[in-house]
Amino acid sequence: MLDRLARIEKRYQELDEQIAEPEIASDLKQLQTLAQERAGLEELVTKYREYKATSASLAETRAMLGDGQDGEMAALIKQEIESLETESDRLIQELKVTLLPRDPNDAKDIIMEIRAGAGGDEAGLFAADLFRMYSRYAQTKNWGTDIISLNESGIGSLKEIILEIKGKGAFSRLKYESGVHRVQRVPTTESSGRIHTSTATIAVLPKAEEVDITISPDDLKTDIFHSGGAGGQNVNKVATAVRLTHLPTGMVVTCQDERSQLQNRIKAMSVLRSRLLDIERRQQEEKIVTERRSQVGTGDRSEKIRTYNFPQDRISDHRINLTLHNLPRIMEGALDELIDAIATSHQVKQLKEQTA
Repeated sequence: MLDRLARIEKRYQELDEQIAEPEIASDLKQLQTLAQERAGLEELVTKYREYKATSASLAETRAMLGDGQDGEMAALIKQEIESLETESDRLIQELKVTLLPRDPNDAKDIIMEIRAGAGGDEAGLFAADLFRMYSRYAQTKNWGTDIISLNESGIGSLKEIILEIKGKGAFSRLKYESGVHRVQRVPTTESSGRIHTSTATIAVLPKAEEVDITISPDDLKTDIFHSGGAGGQNVNKVATAVRLTHLPTGMVVTCQDERSQLQNRIKAMSVLRSRLLDIERRQQEEKIVTERRSQVGTGDRSEKIRTYNFPQDRISDHRINLTLHNLPRIMEGALDELIDAIATSHQVKQLKEQTA
């Protein structure tokens, strides 16, 4: 690992020298390419240099023990050695994590799909709560959100909502949210106080750009129709809603949120590209059984990845056996502790596989 880090540091120094050359500075495209590569190595090189400095201090401090120090000074030196050893071990672990292969989609924006699962009206209310939770979380990260498609089933209840979340690291943070989410609570309509169990499904897809996946116009069927909704000048008067059907897969995407046909088509194409890219990615990983089913399952209660238990003020992530409390705060978007724990567990698994 240290040999690899030394080679990376050497490459970093070469990039510094190249960027400083006048002929490179005058070539904007090449300069941007080199600067991006350098930026990608900077964190790792900084940490490696910190480790080297700590290792040098540790070697010097250990050498001081052989200089005939008195008891009090020797105790201080040993204490400093222990501190430096702890710091060195910490940096080694951080370097191992930093060297892990990165998901190429981590920097991308996302398409998030939230659907009511099993549980009737309560499932729709829970889907709305999850939408609010992720929207609040996006606000804390200064990410933008944009609703692509909305299918309401009543006051405050959602059958389905598809939204785009735009911001640095959005996919890297929210990719772990895909799956079946289960809620246990007493519905507001339940007069006897009986606890109900219902579910909602979450799909998190990296937003695909045109360069990521190409869709032939011959593979698309486009339908234009009148938007439906609560009212307004455009509703049921101007045909602006767009339905795209991808003929090879039979995948259908509908968007009617915007007032213009062009804007709805752009949004629908964005969702379609992201879904097709997700299928392609999962096929490459040999983890897909049917289109996107492996990500969200059927919505059955037995497939849960997480349970939100309101009577006991408890949220449990079943993938890592983690339980947290203060559920109201989490539902307001305080997801970092939960996401950090899942990401750390994933990194530990990667490290074990790398070591094996």
